[in-house]
Amino acid sequence: MQPGVALADLDGNQFLANLEACAGVYAAAMNPPEEQLPGRHTIMERHAGYAAPATGAAADGGPAARGRSAGRAGTGAAPRIVGFAYGFRCAAGQWWHDLVSRAAASTLGTRAAAAWFDDSLEIAEVHVLPGHQGRGTGLAMILRLTAGRPERAAVLSTMDAQTRARRLYRGLGFIDLLTGFEFPGTDLPYAIMGAPLPLPGASARPGRPSRW
Repeated sequence: MQPGVALADLDGNQFLANLEACAGVYAAAMNPPEEQLPGRHTIMERHAGYAAPATGAAADGGPAARGRSAGRAGTGAAPRIVGFAYGFRCAAGQWWHDLVSRAAASTLGTRAAAAWFDDSLEIAEVHVLPGHQGRGTGLAMILRLTAGRPERAAVLSTMDAQTRARRLYRGLGFIDLLTGFEFPGTDLPYAIMGAPLPLPGASARPGRPSRW
């Protein structure tokens, strides 16, 4: 991960306290239509209340931040969030789980779908500001997010295209479970991916994170 950026673990309340900053990262990374942003904000707020959440953030405390604090004796600038990732145990009754597991059961068969989705961690969001992409921040957040989790597998959805994110997930052992999947309200194709836990390299993650 690039110098000057550190990981922090956030609990649900801390995530809510930084929700506006995380929503700003999402908007910059995904460039969605303006009218979709309030809905995404509501979804992220709801996710914060799910059982056993795992939330991480990458904060920039590098030279730019220190420069802003120049002249403040004994003080430092507040960290700027440049990326965030979070997930939670995938469970029946959750919108994403129910929609995707039904589709997987139809395509892969009930037993195979259950093997992936009945004991899994849903990686719901992984986003990094454009200027910080390609420097290992997303990788570090995913390894932190999944390390030590009790679930058998991790599952996620990503654009069904040869994107940087898709290549990252494949490098971590994720395989395509479904492709060309369309969520209600969008005509964009997604890939549903899954990987056994622990992920390769999860035990080699950086040392103990800071807490906000």
